[in-house]
Amino acid sequence: MAMNSTGRPTAPAQPLDPGADLQTFSGSRGLAQVEPLLHKVGSPEKCGVDLADVPNHTARLGNLKRQNPVDLPGLSEPEAMRHYVRLSQRNYAIDLGLYPLGSCTMKHNPRLNEKLARLPGFADVHPLQPQSTVQGALALMDELSHWLMAITGMDAVALSPKAGAHGEWCGMMCIRAAIEERGELGKRRRVLVPQSAHGTNPATAAACGFDIDELPADATGRVDMEVLRRKIGPDVAAIMLTNPNTCGLFERDIREIADLVHEAGGYFYCDGANLNAIMGKTRVRDLGVDAMHINLHKTFSTPHGGGGPGAGPVVLSKRLRNYAPVPYLVRDGQSLALVEDEAQSEAKPFGRMSAFHGQMGMFVRALAYMMSHGSDGLRRVSEDAVLNANYLLARLSDEMSPAYPGVCMHEALFDDDFLKDTGVTTLDFAKAMIDEGYHPMTMYFPLVVHGAMLIEPTETESKESLDRFADTLLALAKAAKSGAAARFTEAPLLAPLRRLDETRAARSPVLRWQET
Repeated sequence: MAMNSTGRPTAPAQPLDPGADLQTFSGSRGLAQVEPLLHKVGSPEKCGVDLADVPNHTARLGNLKRQNPVDLPGLSEPEAMRHYVRLSQRNYAIDLGLYPLGSCTMKHNPRLNEKLARLPGFADVHPLQPQSTVQGALALMDELSHWLMAITGMDAVALSPKAGAHGEWCGMMCIRAAIEERGELGKRRRVLVPQSAHGTNPATAAACGFDIDELPADATGRVDMEVLRRKIGPDVAAIMLTNPNTCGLFERDIREIADLVHEAGGYFYCDGANLNAIMGKTRVRDLGVDAMHINLHKTFSTPHGGGGPGAGPVVLSKRLRNYAPVPYLVRDGQSLALVEDEAQSEAKPFGRMSAFHGQMGMFVRALAYMMSHGSDGLRRVSEDAVLNANYLLARLSDEMSPAYPGVCMHEALFDDDFLKDTGVTTLDFAKAMIDEGYHPMTMYFPLVVHGAMLIEPTETESKESLDRFADTLLALAKAAKSGAAARFTEAPLLAPLRRLDETRAARSPVLRWQET
């Protein structure tokens, strides 16, 4: 298989892996280089650099002194470089091809943003520098805060949360602080969470000490309003609602939902993960939202994955702005300052949720994205994201089965009805996509849809890219229906590793290398 064959054949159509029986002497297959573990590439007996002997010295570690050698493999610089480059060739990446993960929003990261984030004044800033020496960085944070509030129509923003779930926790702690100040924390214990919510929503509410009350979806994939009306009561602290929701649908009754919760004395937390579908088209303030986190990677193209760095700023309404955590920015004459301690604050912050002030690299990238697009460009981002998702929905609907009728927002959701009686499961279908050079879509989520396949193309994909992807899925769907189940149940055939026992790998991971 050609290394650059993602959705674009580089040779006339051939049977699957015609060279499958060819055994090479090296173990490599063309440009697909074989690469063993790092410990097998090098050995502890050698070193990639010449180091002078360490002179005699007195150990100061006491009983913490290492008893055994480190046992790290020694490699030359070319060996180390080649090892990681070869491993990178086994990974899928947004710079390699379309990344259709629904709900995750894996979009292109503009190189302009990366260049600006590497400017010395931003890349080298240290959180313990005196504030007088980082006025430029504070001004950028202030500018970013301004535009996040302008886009959402909200009244305050907390920049310190490091991710979406961290932002959820921030918003819910603001709600908890507001309820506690009213003296109602003892009776307002219930948080309403739709079944289609991200798993972090109920987890966050529980971490903040609330009880979770699940809301089912109706036949259209939206909140069942009859159930909601029955569950509203004086013990409701908040609702945590994603809009557009995780089925890729706009909650048509969102204003009524907000009014019902507010009339009961509760707060409306909106999961802002899908702001990229409505940015510039509607303001969350007008929807009645009290708090919302914003995933900068999903909407404003900062890098996603790899465990970070992330950023999940939280915008707050007037009802909650006084409870925002420290640190937060204030203007002190002609300069900017961070209020670092609760005792310095004129408001009522619920506390401090992280050691420092947020992720400067992500702030720079997000602001660069905003400024390079402008207000009309950001609106176009949302329009294109919704257009691309609906284009895939329309192209795939003849062979695959949409979970709900009608148009979608930024992501298209399918169920496994089209695979019925084929012997092919959602997992099998996803594994076959790997052989075609594509990362699978989000599978089995949201849980309200059986065998869910959630596809989000984002606004950064061209029509040609979408067509290649759609053509591949249509061909796979037809193959599954034609009785070619073995192609799916044995997939992936062309990946560096065949199908794994993922349950066993998750439950019994091997975390330490040992020579066998």
